[in-house]
Amino acid sequence: MLSDDQVNEIVIEVENVPSGVQSRPSSNQTFPGKMLVTSGFSLISSVSDTDVTDSQVLSNRHDRKRKQLFQFSTSMNDSFSQTLHSLGSLSLDTPRTSHENIQGQKLIASLIPMTSRDRIKAIRNQPRTMEEKRNLRKMVDREKSKQPRGVLDFHCCAQGLSSIALAYRRAKSSLSELLSSISLWQKTLKVIGGKFGTSVLSYFNFLRWLLKFNIFSFVVTFSFIIIPQLTVAEKNNLQFTGLEFLTGAGYFSDTVMYYGFYTNSTIRHGNGGASYDMQLAYIFTVGVCLVICFFSLLFSMARYFRNNFINPHIYSRGIAKLIFCWDFTVTHQSAVKLKQKNLSTEIRENLSEIRQESIKLTLNQQLARFCAHLAAWVVSTGVAVACCVAVYYLAENNSKFLENHREPGAVLLLPFVVSCINLAVPRFYSMFRLVERYEMPRHEVYILLIRNIFLKISIIGILCYYWLNIVALAGEECWETLIGQEIYRLLLMDFVFSLADSFLGEFLRRIIGMRLITSLGLQEFDIARNVLELIYAQTLVWIGTFFCPLLPFIQMVTLFIMFYVKNISLMMNFQPPSKAWRAAQMVTFFIFLLFFPSFTGVLCTLAITIWRLKPSANCGPFRGLPFFIQSIYSWIDTLSKRPSYLWVVWIYRNLIGSVHFFFILTLIVLIITYLYWQITEGRKIMIRLLHEQIINEGKDKMFLIEKLIKLQDMEKRANPSSFTPERRDVELGPLHVREHDAAPDLRFRRSVQEDNPKV
Repeated sequence: MLSDDQVNEIVIEVENVPSGVQSRPSSNQTFPGKMLVTSGFSLISSVSDTDVTDSQVLSNRHDRKRKQLFQFSTSMNDSFSQTLHSLGSLSLDTPRTSHENIQGQKLIASLIPMTSRDRIKAIRNQPRTMEEKRNLRKMVDREKSKQPRGVLDFHCCAQGLSSIALAYRRAKSSLSELLSSISLWQKTLKVIGGKFGTSVLSYFNFLRWLLKFNIFSFVVTFSFIIIPQLTVAEKNNLQFTGLEFLTGAGYFSDTVMYYGFYTNSTIRHGNGGASYDMQLAYIFTVGVCLVICFFSLLFSMARYFRNNFINPHIYSRGIAKLIFCWDFTVTHQSAVKLKQKNLSTEIRENLSEIRQESIKLTLNQQLARFCAHLAAWVVSTGVAVACCVAVYYLAENNSKFLENHREPGAVLLLPFVVSCINLAVPRFYSMFRLVERYEMPRHEVYILLIRNIFLKISIIGILCYYWLNIVALAGEECWETLIGQEIYRLLLMDFVFSLADSFLGEFLRRIIGMRLITSLGLQEFDIARNVLELIYAQTLVWIGTFFCPLLPFIQMVTLFIMFYVKNISLMMNFQPPSKAWRAAQMVTFFIFLLFFPSFTGVLCTLAITIWRLKPSANCGPFRGLPFFIQSIYSWIDTLSKRPSYLWVVWIYRNLIGSVHFFFILTLIVLIITYLYWQITEGRKIMIRLLHEQIINEGKDKMFLIEKLIKLQDMEKRANPSSFTPERRDVELGPLHVREHDAAPDLRFRRSVQEDNPKV
């Protein structure tokens, strides 16, 4: 506890006020009477629920606080006096002295070397009126014009660069506002977030992000592969029956949809026209798409990781939204209601997460949970292995089955079985929540995502093995087109099953829960299963782009349709999550799963195709070559004979074709990832220490309040006549502290704390 002498140190003896003092006194002016001033009243923002018992710790802490307040008051006095001096240099009514003129000249001299942007910011931050700021800026401009010519030229260059930077920032801001205004489904996403929370909203944000991704891929492939081929395409003589939409074969086989239709010759229009090498265009377009996807995924992961893991505001649990969240520019009634609903949902999510983190399990409960988790993992892994074995044997015998069954619909057997597995097994995984019973819904979603990604990527890996080791080596006339047709059927069948599940399965579940078995109620939106459907389809699109260049367009159409289907089904057949939880970090995890193992697996598959497999001899742009990559080797050999293109040869041999370069690049990425992780951990520690400091400050404040109340009561009993109303109404500068109002307020706080210690 603080001693009485230490508390008496904060009792300030005030002298009589001389006549003629202004309403805003200077730092050396004093006030009559005695007045109690606490060091923490205006600086501490939180109140603790416990008292302080260790007197030595509080004494040391209070001494440090007094030193900090003394330094703070000194700096405030210095800045205030400097303000008065600088005001004197602006022809104000303040008395001029030589010292004040020197201070004003120093202020102007410090503003002259600054750039226009920094000078405007510094003047804007001055505690002056607008007229004083204008006068100060005019004086700085006048003094600046008196400088030598060389200095003026340097400042003009700096000002020009600053103007260019300002124009760039304004253009960037305008472009960002334009893109935001034309962004797809902006209002729909707000409605979803307000009703179902950020967890369900993360799925639709991820779907929209994939849609933009496929739009870009389609624009690139359409511009550099499809349009040049259409200029030299021959007429398709095959008959269109309509069954091609399901099988992908027949009429579509002789169109720009598949690899086998593209020419291997150099396209020329006219005798003197420019040439267009289709081999280089095909492989470079696919390669550039994959490279841009790679860096886009890295950039998106870094951006979401920085916003959702590194920025300190995420650890405040959105407390600022409780105070500063409302946008007063929102005036429309429906917009106001939507804003209120979004705000209440976010607050409920924050409070629910705080409550869930405070739950502690006993040792027996932890052992029971561990056994349940272990059993669930064993069962899920066994089911995934069994499904992969079934797909492998079906794919291995698929060629024999197609030889014996020549019906057009026979080719749909493998896609049908794979789609059935992808539909049924994730629902079976979702039933494990009844046994595992995770307290944090986020952990449940993470576990389901890992189990589903293991299942789906394993199935895709088995199919890739079947395509590259059985179909490609079977001696078919155009095996690339056959693989493209297989991927098209898988993608189409997955889309059909998703539509059927949304229109029939989810609707029937709603009827059962609302009318037949009312105890079930409406179901909750399964984020993990729906997200893995998107990742599975996007993986097939990346693999199939080399064999079927129109797959990004097909995926773009399916995603556009799925958004509206899922939105309608969500509003009709689902209820908001029973456990509200924040999902700000979910999109980061979705993109990470899309990058690894999905995108990395695609790179491995295409690398094996391009470097190891022999192209078909009678179709496609690479016909007649021993390997797909041979077209690049031939092009590099041609450029090496031209001196003006030796720099391209050097880049290829030392960067693109060098293993050491990719090793160094991978090492740099890992180092940057490690640094980001360390920054995240450091900021978590910083936030925890700041929370502890706020709690300790609150304890100090409550202790001082109680001590001051005791001193007031003792002094009032000792000398009651000294506490007259005139003596209590004392003003200290802008802080109008009234003792006769402060004492009842302090007693009220003390009584509330005694009644409810957890206030």
